[in-house]
Amino acid sequence: MPLSDTIAIADLRVARLGFGSLRITGSGGLGEPDDPEAARAVLRRAVELGITLIDTADSYGPEVSERLIAEALHPYPEGVVIATKAGLVHGAADRWRRNGHPDRIRAGCEGSLRRLRLERIDLFQLHAPDPRVPIEESMGAIADLVAEGKVRHVGVCNVDEAELERADAVVPVVSVQNRYNLGHRDSDAVIDRCERDGLAFMPWYPLGRGALAGAGGGLAEVGRRRGVTPAQVAIAWLLARSPAMLPIPGTSSVEHLEQNVAAAALVLDDEELALLA
Repeated sequence: MPLSDTIAIADLRVARLGFGSLRITGSGGLGEPDDPEAARAVLRRAVELGITLIDTADSYGPEVSERLIAEALHPYPEGVVIATKAGLVHGAADRWRRNGHPDRIRAGCEGSLRRLRLERIDLFQLHAPDPRVPIEESMGAIADLVAEGKVRHVGVCNVDEAELERADAVVPVVSVQNRYNLGHRDSDAVIDRCERDGLAFMPWYPLGRGALAGAGGGLAEVGRRRGVTPAQVAIAWLLARSPAMLPIPGTSSVEHLEQNVAAAALVLDDEELALLA
């Protein structure tokens, strides 16, 4: 079933289910995928199914995800929004390391523009606050990019309420991307703030890196009742949590992509929601 429900991100309107592109890169988000053409096929199928927000980052690969997106989708169909990020890099032992220095943020944006073949990024996000750099300095670099016409709208990721307030004081924030799923609900207060102020909330790892897809308990029970997978129930639960919610499940499989999209039409009743509470 094509996606029909939409959500506003400032003056952009996108389908209420997006696609997270970390999984189209190599293992652990590093390097090339085993089958680059299959990765491009997933991206093309996502758009065919009505997904209009593709989320990526310069650190995915690094640089691999953005390049594959451009190869698969450029020139981008009308209404498709590419959201990318800067401020997170791969460090030693394949660990993510935060780098919010203004020069790094600017370099990340310039590189993303080239790889994505864009003149302006519709949604550019600070990937994570850097404890060594005041968030005001990181966001100031993004504000400069907005003023230069290289960024249209600004989002933040991995923030608490206080960090969101500080970021928004520098440049208007239109979206937040934090870890959130049935098993990790630490961002409830941030979601409530997004709903109140008209921001989109994009939960990363909405399926808990796949752990929830095979989970038992309420997920399995609701799935059995409805004849759907636990992963589909988990996505439906997120959509029911708040009108601000914009899940971005990622996958390297067309089959799983199609299952994720089908989950957007699954409406849970009060009894089912209580089982998952």
